[in-house]
Amino acid sequence: MAKWGKIIDMGEQLCYCNSLDEKMQKLKRKLEDLSSREADINKELEYAESLYLKKRRQQVENWLKNVERINRQVHSLEQTLEERRLLGRVQLWKRVEELTGEVIQLVDQGRFPGGLTFEAHETKGDALLTTKLVGQTFQTNMDKIWTCLMQDEVLIIGIYGMGGVGKTTLVTHIHNKLIENPNTFDHVFWITVSQDFSIHKLQNDIAKILHLDLSNVDDEKKRAAKLALALMRRQQSVLILDDVWNHFVLEKVGIPVRVNGCKLILTTRSLDVCRRMGCQVKIKVEPLSKEEAWSLFLEKVGNEISLSPEVKDIARSVAKECAGLPLAITVLAGSMRGVDDICEWRNALEILKESKLGQDDMETEVFQVLRFSYWSLNDSKVQHCFLYCSLYPEDYKIKREELIERFIDEGFIDRMKSRQVEFDRGHTILNKLENSCLLEGIIDDFPNEKKCVKMHDLVRDMALQIVIVSPRFMVEAGVGLEDIPDEEKWTKDLEKVSLMHNKISEIPSSLSPRCPKLSTLMLQHNSLRRIPDSFFVHMHGLEVLDLSYNGIDHLPNSLSHLENLTSLLLRECDKIEHVPSLAKLSALRRLDLWHTGISEVPNGMEMLVNLRYLDLYAPNLKMLPVGTFTKLSHLQYLVVYRASETLKVNGEEVAHLKRLETFSGQFSELQNFNAYVKSLKVGGPSNYLLQMGLDDPDVTPIESDTFDKCVILKRCILSASRGGGEDSLLLPEDIEFLYIQECNDVRSLCGISSLKNANNLKACVIRKCNRVEHVLSHYPSPSSILTLQSLETLRLAFLQNLSDFIRCDRALSESPPPGILACLKEFRIYNCPNMKKLFMPRLLMCLQNLEEIHVEDCRQIEEIVAAASDENEVEENKDKGLGTTIFTLPKLRCLQLWDLPQLKIICNDNAVLVCDSLQEIIVRYCRKLKRIPLSLPLLDGQPSPHPSLQIIKAFPEQWWESLEWDHPNAKNLLQPFCQFTRYV
Repeated sequence: MAKWGKIIDMGEQLCYCNSLDEKMQKLKRKLEDLSSREADINKELEYAESLYLKKRRQQVENWLKNVERINRQVHSLEQTLEERRLLGRVQLWKRVEELTGEVIQLVDQGRFPGGLTFEAHETKGDALLTTKLVGQTFQTNMDKIWTCLMQDEVLIIGIYGMGGVGKTTLVTHIHNKLIENPNTFDHVFWITVSQDFSIHKLQNDIAKILHLDLSNVDDEKKRAAKLALALMRRQQSVLILDDVWNHFVLEKVGIPVRVNGCKLILTTRSLDVCRRMGCQVKIKVEPLSKEEAWSLFLEKVGNEISLSPEVKDIARSVAKECAGLPLAITVLAGSMRGVDDICEWRNALEILKESKLGQDDMETEVFQVLRFSYWSLNDSKVQHCFLYCSLYPEDYKIKREELIERFIDEGFIDRMKSRQVEFDRGHTILNKLENSCLLEGIIDDFPNEKKCVKMHDLVRDMALQIVIVSPRFMVEAGVGLEDIPDEEKWTKDLEKVSLMHNKISEIPSSLSPRCPKLSTLMLQHNSLRRIPDSFFVHMHGLEVLDLSYNGIDHLPNSLSHLENLTSLLLRECDKIEHVPSLAKLSALRRLDLWHTGISEVPNGMEMLVNLRYLDLYAPNLKMLPVGTFTKLSHLQYLVVYRASETLKVNGEEVAHLKRLETFSGQFSELQNFNAYVKSLKVGGPSNYLLQMGLDDPDVTPIESDTFDKCVILKRCILSASRGGGEDSLLLPEDIEFLYIQECNDVRSLCGISSLKNANNLKACVIRKCNRVEHVLSHYPSPSSILTLQSLETLRLAFLQNLSDFIRCDRALSESPPPGILACLKEFRIYNCPNMKKLFMPRLLMCLQNLEEIHVEDCRQIEEIVAAASDENEVEENKDKGLGTTIFTLPKLRCLQLWDLPQLKIICNDNAVLVCDSLQEIIVRYCRKLKRIPLSLPLLDGQPSPHPSLQIIKAFPEQWWESLEWDHPNAKNLLQPFCQFTRYV
């Protein structure tokens, strides 16, 4: 019988294979339908957005992203089918079915009956941060510019003056005044131009603030035409171009200055630029008078201490050295803040006087003032950190974390007991540079609001003047270079070279720079394809080499002989398939191979005994040889690719890396995973992402980026083993984020017994676990129910058999465990078709910190709050006078109900929800819902909604009118807060 069973199994496999091709053909046909719909939608969007006051809906944007994702997945599947043998094809049969279902669903979703776009009602914008204007001269200039703006005949205004004189500050005040005055202009736009100007870049910058997509338009004239039309449609607008270095033809960019149309204000250091740009009014910003400069100096030096008359006399002379330039005054006063010792003030004045070069050029004098702030740092390593920032392009936003990593590479930060201590030192250095006004602290909004720093143009110019002499730098970053500098520029005394962010595509084979002192070479973000072997031959002192973000397909063998190299960065060099031997690079401390094309670990890596930082997030990497990390005992940072069927880490091997502070990797077996988790009980990384099971890079949870300690479980065993009763899976006790997908052996989270000790768990996502019936339950025993007291976010998605939030006996239902879900703030549930009742009344009473409820596409849900099972369950919450059951959610801000065709009630007829903090109600496709049982705060006996309340009705108006509210006048009072749309 066993023999016949094998034959039958083989026959089934063959049947699968025979039908696989048919299913693949069906998938391709459906994908063609989807691609046709995608093309139609893109054409419609292009036309609609050409009207400029139309904006694509977020739902459409998400749909297009999903179409792009599904195309990638199908393409990947086709490649896999070509490579797999019979057994692999059998396993892929179901994957083809899944993708076909997703494609069909996307085709259906692509109808968009509510339209693709909505009216984009633009605002003027937000006021910009600036400093207070000082002096009558500034006020006079303000008044003059404002008067000119109000005159129809004046279309272009030029503001010019030397660097640091306050042009940008002046125009920022104009910008803010335009924003604050609603009866002047309808639109105000601000663009910083800078030295790396090009027509194409400026067009992109203007298009971005106009929400205009030019990504598919390459022709400069067509781009200009689209921009001009967009600006003309926005009548009564002002475009401010700050820091213009060279003149250009406005029509080439697409800037149509005209009466009752667009006016232009520009700032520049050159009167000639104003003239050649056709400025009708040219206003020169002069330095401050002596008294104005002194007033600003006193303001910036602060009033923390009182200066004696003697010190004040010297301070006045110090302020005089700033030549009336606000930037110089601000920087110098900042460096003297809190100083009351007359000796220090005399010393400062003496240094400033001695540093004069005997020239009348004010800008040179400003450099001397700025240099004083540089010298006043009184720490050579902090000074080196400051000069290092000049290696980046002008106006470049440098991420603080990246910069500190560089400081560590360069040795500006001493080796300390941990990376965290080193980063603390790095942040301290950057704070000191910011407080000295030598760096500006800013926030980069994309992608995740990273903290950055940048150098003011004049400060960077000063730094570049310093590095012309000592230490010797060659900086040509972000200037559009297409060829690498000639050999004569590579002088013997060079210490650092930055050619980053250019368009250099090749290095001549004849180029072999003789730079014995060169320690840092930055070539990232170019178009390099190949580097000749001769290039590194005479760079024996090279310590930091950055070739990241290039198209290099081959590294020279001479790289293997750079024995002083401490940092080798090859990020995103996805064409590199092989790295030369690293055996001689024993000094290497940082090796970054993120998203390179390597398929095997570089030869000689076991010799890198000083390695602290290793990034092996390389998608093509096949495996890690046994003992890869055995000798790398100093590793503090280790990241390994997590979306490979073959690339796994050995838990016991990683557990021996006692200095590890950051770790991310995928484990090969449960035994390895548990072995590593056990090692964490005696100390481990402060930042980890542990994965068990195969990852799909397209659906890696983005939520994990916001937590330090994460575990991802996919297609693996969660429950206790049937034989010995020991946990099949151990979880770290300090876990903060847990993601579970396609793990089909438990019916609830209570089946994972190690979760009982997870007292720091902040977020949990459960997705596509088909056997899950309850989130929490008393199974296998009443004592096993979890309270999850620290949990703040819970997300449930695609759980086909989920029927109850909590499954327990009657007694437990009437009295949930103390503290259960006490900290829960956000609850989301999507595509759970078997769920009918969401919250039991007693459970809802426990959720006093709940801020958001999102329920979407749960086709069988009838009640959000289930009716009480008996009178005792809600007796204590009854209003004795009205007989109404009151449920209070004091912190609830958002209630979102989408696509719930069976939803009849939010809570029963004699119950009401009190939500005093509610700011957003979104209802979409809940056609059976007849009542909104929300009790709004009362003011003088009338409902008083939260001032930020927004109600989005995604239904015909008739449905809205038929809804019942708990106060007879509530609907009329809420109408001003409502907006009607078919899709949200």
